Amino acid sequence: MSFATIGILVIVLLFVFFLMGLEIGFSMALAGFIGFAMIVNVDAALNLVAKDIYSVLSSYGFTVISMFVFMGQVGASGGVARSLYDSAYKFMGHVPGGLAIGTVAAATAFKAICGSSPATAATFATIAVPEMDRYNYDRRLSCGTVATVGTLGILIPPSVVLIIYGILTETSIGRLFLAGIIPGLMVACSFVLTLLGWCAINPKLGPKGEKSTWKERFASLPPVIGVITIFLLVVGGLMQGFFTPTEAGSVGTFAVLVLTTIKKDMDVKRFIKSIAETLRIACMVLMLLAGATILGHFFAVTRTPYLVATWLGGLQVDRTVIVLIIIAVYLIGGSFIEDLAFLILATPIFLPVVLKLGYDPVWFGIIISVVTMIGVILPPMAINAFVVSGVAKVPINTVYKGIYPYIIGMAVCLLILLLFPQISLWLPNMVMK
Repeated sequence: MSFATIGILVIVLLFVFFLMGLEIGFSMALAGFIGFAMIVNVDAALNLVAKDIYSVLSSYGFTVISMFVFMGQVGASGGVARSLYDSAYKFMGHVPGGLAIGTVAAATAFKAICGSSPATAATFATIAVPEMDRYNYDRRLSCGTVATVGTLGILIPPSVVLIIYGILTETSIGRLFLAGIIPGLMVACSFVLTLLGWCAINPKLGPKGEKSTWKERFASLPPVIGVITIFLLVVGGLMQGFFTPTEAGSVGTFAVLVLTTIKKDMDVKRFIKSIAETLRIACMVLMLLAGATILGHFFAVTRTPYLVATWLGGLQVDRTVIVLIIIAVYLIGGSFIEDLAFLILATPIFLPVVLKLGYDPVWFGIIISVVTMIGVILPPMAINAFVVSGVAKVPINTVYKGIYPYIIGMAVCLLILLLFPQISLWLPNMVMK
């Protein structure tokens, strides 16, 4: 049996494991083990599994994931999001759809300290949806907005997705963070434009709220300034070489903890909850990475990435078409597998293709992040939609109906970034020459 045939059989087996409900990290590890055993032998496969799991779980470099996740969980549990939302509401609540626009603004600021998409969606589902209910906002708009703005953490630093991409591809996390800022703001602006257009067509979807005085608006700004300061401290220190990525996460976590403690929004119960959520998410991600490492070594033996790169590179079409094919694979794969897991699985296969076409790996990281943003709200594996549906106790179809208008704007942003790579690369090239 040829290596290519074994590779195809293992990929089929992998999807069988997914459909059986086996955890994705374990599925990748088991498929990689079986494939490696078929090519070499069982003893070699057992040795591979032991070494790869140990190397991932003992790697100091991977502690950056838990640090930035902990930073976000402390911010989410400590009431930072509520303060940001109150400030955004005071500035924008009086315009049609203003509460939803304020949610976008608050979530954009909150992403400066929280890189978890589901955590942001859950946090704002508990804060923003009840407020929009109070002003008779249509639940399609309110729940769809909350589910969608949660995706901003995939692109705006400190993004866990960008950190994982940087680790997988050995790309500078600092450059990835800088590259995500302008595209992240672009996508946030597309959300605002979508809301303005949606409410202009049907004003009943987002009625006006109360207008705040300028005194009330300025009084709400200190928490915003605190978050911006922490963001500049973490990202600026990382860019200037004062911190390693792991140290930057540690400094950011301590700063957020100090901020929430000063505001008296942090207690022992919330702190323990933050630790528990961090452990859960970090263990899940590390197991995904361990499984992907085992499967990646199997693919390396079968030369699957090389074969895929050769095949796609040999297509007599423009390189943009090839990238669109890769994007389609990520979207389709993310419809059946959790998007972060599929990113970990597919990126080592497609990155050689992208590099062969002459693209920058930093740019590709941003493109894949935007694709992942669309994936986490695209049915059927729309994790953010399920989170908001569960927290706000609304039917999942209601959330879906509120998501679809935003996907159009996100697709336009993706196309712009695809055609004009310098939008992503300008800031890292300017700051990190």
